[in-house]
Amino acid sequence: MAKQSAIQKNINRKILIDRLSEKRKKLKSLLSNKDLPFEERVKIQMKLESLPRNSSRIRYRNRCFLSGRPRGVYSKFNLSRIAIRDMAGKGQIPGLTKASW
Repeated sequence: MAKQSAIQKNINRKILIDRLSEKRKKLKSLLSNKDLPFEERVKIQMKLESLPRNSSRIRYRNRCFLSGRPRGVYSKFNLSRIAIRDMAGKGQIPGLTKASW
């Protein structure tokens, strides 16, 4: 089980990303416009840099829904490889069975 503080920090990041994504996207599109004067683009860059770091999508970490494990997470299930193996062995995931040959 991951630390509760790490899980909560990731949840807070997700909330911040959702709240500021439109503003960040708008600033980035303005910044990519090469027709604007250099001074305007610098001001836009400063506005973009003034946004919180955690509002960037790259700072969000995929975590297991059950354990909070940050590595080995399958995006289809939002579960870690360990949790998938346990649940598949118990038959709790429909259509998924443990392979044996």
